[in-house]
Amino acid sequence: MSDFLAWMEALPGPTLYLLLGAGAALENVVPAVPADTFVALGGLLSALGTLSARWVFVATWLFTVASALAMYRMGYAHGRALFGTSMGRHVLKPHQLERMARFYARWGLPAIFFTRFLPGVRAVVPVFAGITRQRWLSVAVPIAVASAIWYGALVWLGRWAGTNLDLLGRLLDRVQGGLGIVAAVVVALACVWWWRSRHE
Repeated sequence: MSDFLAWMEALPGPTLYLLLGAGAALENVVPAVPADTFVALGGLLSALGTLSARWVFVATWLFTVASALAMYRMGYAHGRALFGTSMGRHVLKPHQLERMARFYARWGLPAIFFTRFLPGVRAVVPVFAGITRQRWLSVAVPIAVASAIWYGALVWLGRWAGTNLDLLGRLLDRVQGGLGIVAAVVVALACVWWWRSRHE
């Protein structure tokens, strides 16, 4: 990790902002990519004087909100057609999609907001908001606000860790471990719902 940090420090500022933003945005496409690490690392680099904390926040926040809304749009444009195929109906039946749409209509705003703090889960929720044809504004606002809160906290955490990369790694492990447990519970509940709702 220290070698990677040294390599990043050697990059020009604009390239580094783009790299951090793209790294944070990638989680919305590939949920296994840890966006939080890129954001906190940017905060640490700002403590070293390499970058501005404000612009680390702006770059990572803009990129991640844009990529989440792009995935929402893809779900909106192509999701219904995908789940209309025979293979798609094996994953989600039409009545399950309708139930999901009713859930989003009632609880979508708080659900989207709170899941933005959960690794992995945050990447899936906007896609299904698009598939169930939720309004753009009701998806964009909670994503933007929750991401601003979370990324602001992560940049601050990186700055607070200062030059101590090991401390930042330990703090991130603890935070991500706790949120990972919550995410696992949410996924388990979703699986139970999926299984129980297979038949009307």
